[in-house]
Amino acid sequence: MAAMPRTIAAPTASRPGALLRCLSPLLSPILAAVLLAGGPAPTPAQAKAPAKTVKAAKAAKAATAAKTAADPALVSAGVPTPVAAALRRAGVPASAASFYVVRLGAGTARASWNAQQPMNPASTMKLVTTFAGLQLLGPDYRWQTSLYADAQPGFDGTVNGNVYLRGHGDPKLVPEEMAKLVAKARAGGATGINGDLVLDRSYFADGLDGNGTIDGEVQRAYNVGPDALLYAFKTLSFTLTPDPASQTVAVSVTPELAQLKLDNRLTLTNGRCGDWQSSASPSVLPQADGTVLASFSGDYASDCGEHVLNIATLSHAEFTWGGFVAEWQRAGGRFAHMPALRSGKVPRGAVLLARHYGLPLADIVRDINKFSNNVMARQLFLTIGAEMDRGGPASTGRSIRVVQRWLARQGLDMPGLVLDNGSGLSREERISAYDMARLLQQAAASNVGPVLIDSLPVLGVDGTLRNRLTRANAAGNGYLKTGTLADVRALAGYVDAADGGRYVVVSMINHPNAAQALEAHDALLQWVYRGAP
Repeated sequence: MAAMPRTIAAPTASRPGALLRCLSPLLSPILAAVLLAGGPAPTPAQAKAPAKTVKAAKAAKAATAAKTAADPALVSAGVPTPVAAALRRAGVPASAASFYVVRLGAGTARASWNAQQPMNPASTMKLVTTFAGLQLLGPDYRWQTSLYADAQPGFDGTVNGNVYLRGHGDPKLVPEEMAKLVAKARAGGATGINGDLVLDRSYFADGLDGNGTIDGEVQRAYNVGPDALLYAFKTLSFTLTPDPASQTVAVSVTPELAQLKLDNRLTLTNGRCGDWQSSASPSVLPQADGTVLASFSGDYASDCGEHVLNIATLSHAEFTWGGFVAEWQRAGGRFAHMPALRSGKVPRGAVLLARHYGLPLADIVRDINKFSNNVMARQLFLTIGAEMDRGGPASTGRSIRVVQRWLARQGLDMPGLVLDNGSGLSREERISAYDMARLLQQAAASNVGPVLIDSLPVLGVDGTLRNRLTRANAAGNGYLKTGTLADVRALAGYVDAADGGRYVVVSMINHPNAAQALEAHDALLQWVYRGAP
C-alpha cells in the first residue's frame, strides 16, 4: 500500500513573527526592527526616536482631549456632552452661555445652566414684543393711514388746498398699500391736488433714534429707525442685471420715488465676479433742483449674475413724500404744481379723503419673526404703548411700562428684564433663559399660541433657519427665533421631538467667540429632537 503523502501545515500569520523573535538576539537591532515591522530600515537616529515620538503623540492627544473635553459642570447640569464640547472648541467659557430646556407642561427642566442670569438675547427679544402685541392688540388689529384735505374736491376733482397724510405707525406701508390708499381717494372724487403735501407723523414722539445706530452703519436696512409714516422700510432696493447680449448692466429700483433719478454708468466686463458690491454701490446725493441722484459707475462682471443692493437713505419725510407723489402720479392723479414737502398736524375741520387699513397683526408678526425685521418690531413695540396707554405720542418709555404691566398680570414678573426698543437690536436689552422659557410656555398655552408659533422660522425650511440642519432629522421640527449680534448668538422657541413631546428650548451665548458656537446650538437642537435623553 502506497504511503500517504505527508501533509505540510501552511504557515500561520503568527509563525514568521515568532521565528523572527527567536532569531532577533542573533540579528542587529536595526535589522530585527525592519523584519518585524515590514518596512524600510530606519537610520540609527530614527532607531532612537520612537520613545520621543510616542511621548510627543501622547502630549498632543492629551492637549486635544483637554481642548475638546466637555465641561463637567455643564454636563452635570444636564447640558449634553456634544454641546458642552462644542462650546469648548469654540473658545466660549461656560460662564458666557445659558441653557434651559423643558418639556412643555413639565415642572422640571431637562437641562438648565446659568438660566437665571440675564443675558443679551439679540433678536429673540422679538418674542416678547410679538406675544405682547398679539395678546394686547389682537391678531386682527390693523394700522390705519389716512389722507385728509383742506376742502372737498371741486367739480373737476381738484382739491384746492393742502392734503395731509397721517400715519399711525403701519410697519408695512409698502407701495402696494400706498396704492390702495390713493385708489380710495380717487374713487371718492379726488383727481387733482392744488396745494402742498403735509406729513402728520405726530403719532410717534420725536427723537426715537437719539442714540444713533448700534454699529454706525447708517445705510443698512436693519438699522432703519421707527416712524409714524414709515414707508417701504425707508430702503431703496436696486436690482443689477447683466445682459451679455447687449453688453450692458440694467439697474432698476423699488420703491419708485418721485424725486429719485438714476445715472447708470456701469460697464459690463468678463472674468470673475469678485467684490461686486464695493464697485457697484451707488452714491445717492440730493441735487440743487430738488431731485436725488443715484449714480452707478465702475465695472460689473457678467459672472456676478443678478444682485439686489439695499440702501437705507434719505429722511423718513423725504422718502414718504416721494412715495406718495409717485403713487399719485402712477394712478393718473394730477398736481397743479409739484407739492412742497411740509410737516404738521391735520387741522380741525379737515376733510377725510380716504382711510386705509393695513395688513392684520398676525401677518405682521409673521414677517417680524420669520425674517427678524427690526424696524417692524420697533413699530409694533411703539404701537403697543400708544394703543394701551393713550395720552400722548408713542414712546419707548410708555411701551416699556405697558409691557411690564402686562407681564405682571400674566404672573411673569421678570426682575432681570431690561427692555429698550423691543427688537433686540440693542446693547442694553436683557432677559434670562429661564424667563424666556416661562414666556414661551405661557404663550403656547394662550389663545394666540398657534399664531405665534406659526410665525417662527422652521428649522431647515424657511426664514432665518432655512439653511440650518437641512439634512438632519430635526429639520422641519423646530420653531425657533434666532438672535445675532457681533458677540451674541441666541435661539428660543419650540422643538417637536421624535417621541411626540414638544420642548421649549432657550439658549443665549454672550461672548466675542459667539459666532463660532453655532455648532453647540445645532447639537442642542438635535439632542432635544431625540427626546433630550
